[in-house]
Amino acid sequence: MTHHSDIERQIEFDFLRATEIAALNTLQWLGKGQKELADAAACDAIRGMFDLVEMCGEIAIGEGIKDEAPGLFKGEKVGTWRAGAPRFEIALDPIDGTTNVAKGMPNSLSCIAAGLVTDGTPCLLDVPAFYMQKLAYPLEVRKAWVADPTLPIDIDAPVGEVIDVTAKILGKEVRDVVVSILDRPRNESFIDEVRRKGAALRLIQDGDIAAALAPAMRTSSIDLYVGIGGAPEAVLSAAALRCLGGGMRAKIWPRDEAERKHLEAIGWGDRLGTQFMSRDLARGDHIVFAATGISTGPLLEGVDVRGTIATTHSLILRAKSGTVRFVEAHHDLDRKTIHLRSTQAERRV
Repeated sequence: MTHHSDIERQIEFDFLRATEIAALNTLQWLGKGQKELADAAACDAIRGMFDLVEMCGEIAIGEGIKDEAPGLFKGEKVGTWRAGAPRFEIALDPIDGTTNVAKGMPNSLSCIAAGLVTDGTPCLLDVPAFYMQKLAYPLEVRKAWVADPTLPIDIDAPVGEVIDVTAKILGKEVRDVVVSILDRPRNESFIDEVRRKGAALRLIQDGDIAAALAPAMRTSSIDLYVGIGGAPEAVLSAAALRCLGGGMRAKIWPRDEAERKHLEAIGWGDRLGTQFMSRDLARGDHIVFAATGISTGPLLEGVDVRGTIATTHSLILRAKSGTVRFVEAHHDLDRKTIHLRSTQAERRV
């Protein structure tokens, strides 16, 4: 019988291929102002790739209920579902940064997280909310908190205190601590706190997942990610951070009283004040995360087409080994085909 670690090692590149072809199939819509068509192209490519993968896959978290975007929603079965195939729970965002793709702006990617189901326990927590408040931080900060849980590495702590302790742990001046925040009206209070503290602020227009991963990436200059962003994106980020070693706290942020009452009605009332750690959102050690850049961002370069060669830049992570792989692939468009669900056939990119 194949060991779990062997299964992950074998299948991780199938998830990578899925994000690669999603990025390639989305490129035709870059800058065209058609968010839905871009997302549909990414979903079609991912479904098509999954049709070829020997697994019993189930979508645990789709691309985000707030988008009302096409396809790949909770409960959808993907993979061959042949007897004996490994069972995976999957969370995905076919395009993180759909607005950026539609406008031809930087910082969009396709990403997938998958957890191997070993004992029937859910791997990826489906949080039935639109938004969560998040705090993501690097490995050094997570280790310091584990050693001393009294440190204010806490989503309810004032941002200024989090910056102070982060500066001390990283051996930086406060002014050199770089904080990334999604530029939205709902995050104005966090933006103001960072500015008052005198830390370095980096606002982003979109791309919630890449921003949350940044503090844990050795290739990034970001030290903290703070603010309110998508709940599905929080789970994808948590899965990646489990692999990278960084940490994240997240708490449900109801948009209004109606959403709060809905969450209470479906049995989530007692968890509205809960701080979810990365391990709460992405459980177990058999987690794989893959992402491919569509348009260039701080995490990954976008698809680059020169003549008949398309170059993709991807990231693949595995929680068990902690290995971080950056994969640059050169696709010959004269020969490259992708398998789409819509046509049930291979076609040229």
